[in-house]
Amino acid sequence: MKELLARLLSESPHEYADIRFERNCKTRIRFEGPHLRGIADYETSGGHVRAYEAGGKSIASFTDPKDAAPLLASCKESARLAARHRNDRLRLAPAPRLEGSFVASPTADPRRISLEEKQALLRHYNSLILAEPHVVTTVSEYEEFYSHRTFVNSEGSSVDYDLLIVNIAGFIVTQRNGVAQRVRFAFGGSDSFSGLIGREDELQERVVSAVALLDAESAEAGVFPVVLDPSEAGVFIHEAFGHLSEADGIQNNPSFRERLTLGTRLGAPILNVTDDPGLLDRPGSYIVDDEGVLGQRTELIREGTLSGRLHSRETAAAFDEPLSGNMRAVDAHYTPIVRMSNIFIEPGTSSFDDMVASIENGYYLVGAKGGQTTGDQFTFGAQWGFRIRNGRLAERVRDINMSGELFGTLGAISMIGDDVSFAERGGCGKGMPQQLNSKSGKGAPHIKIDTVTIGGIR
Repeated sequence: MKELLARLLSESPHEYADIRFERNCKTRIRFEGPHLRGIADYETSGGHVRAYEAGGKSIASFTDPKDAAPLLASCKESARLAARHRNDRLRLAPAPRLEGSFVASPTADPRRISLEEKQALLRHYNSLILAEPHVVTTVSEYEEFYSHRTFVNSEGSSVDYDLLIVNIAGFIVTQRNGVAQRVRFAFGGSDSFSGLIGREDELQERVVSAVALLDAESAEAGVFPVVLDPSEAGVFIHEAFGHLSEADGIQNNPSFRERLTLGTRLGAPILNVTDDPGLLDRPGSYIVDDEGVLGQRTELIREGTLSGRLHSRETAAAFDEPLSGNMRAVDAHYTPIVRMSNIFIEPGTSSFDDMVASIENGYYLVGAKGGQTTGDQFTFGAQWGFRIRNGRLAERVRDINMSGELFGTLGAISMIGDDVSFAERGGCGKGMPQQLNSKSGKGAPHIKIDTVTIGGIR
């Protein structure tokens, strides 16, 4: 395939062009309550073309490789036409020529496990949850994604590379006396099937928490100091800060570009945030991005100061900053966009006990539950929490969320734990149309934030 795509490029000279062709295999199994509701194991293939000419850009997708040649010619002319309507000329930062093959080789390869074994494992976990009398229903899903990609460009880069991720995830619904609660679970998040095995104890802990929430009180609204567990802290840094570190999101926003100038102080010297696709056992890992650039470890915040940004070749040229290798597409239907890989808050030196002991009246938030961001404003839910009273964990609470303004909240992080962990299920939506990328990781230690707005029913 590399030879074919390279020949197509050589036969149609461009200022710059690239072709990505991929074969994608997906497996999905789903239980709802005791019932198997879906099982699918399928394969798709296709390609994507990009062309830059005279400062303009054009893209197109195709199914059959024989269609790539006419699309290259069409994209070249479309890029020239687009350039006439631009006030600024698009440029690409120089990138090293890259050649080679980068294939997945996990110790326990999920592609070698039968569909029957995968279904049996999922049924086992689902049945374990349903054995609890207060569980009224479940959703349990097995998801596996494998993509073999070939990339060539007019500068001589020519690579094959794999993406592979597998996980089991879902939620548990408990109910008693008219009160219902839902708790999530997720295992895996790497390319190895071994991460799915032997997770019964952790799953049982989730069931216990889901039942305990039936007796919990709702959180009290107000402004409090909080401790975030690694799950909630990871979602915070991913959603509230991480998307603003993706250069294409602020490229045409002068106010955010000014506010996020490299060298700007964002937090205390204890705060360090990094994006690293080289953490190969984490959900957002990869070696080569979909622009033929090696993934880079990028320090985004160093000792409280904004120190880096995530880039494509195009945004690196526009910002005059180094390449980071963060240009990625979900599949051949989409053009690549700038995406986080594994973003995380680096460990500090504080213990969880010391964080709790430092708070007279506050909350400990546990388990990410989704949320939303708008510019520098955010709101995130927690699956549950605990009231902190007089430096000790007190009663469990439910129906709790946190909200605030990003820059003030970063500045209010006063303690960082020494216990980094990553969410075991990736997933991040971005773009128009939206690309939901499962190869996206987020992590953190426990952190203390001195001032956060807590929302609750009371």
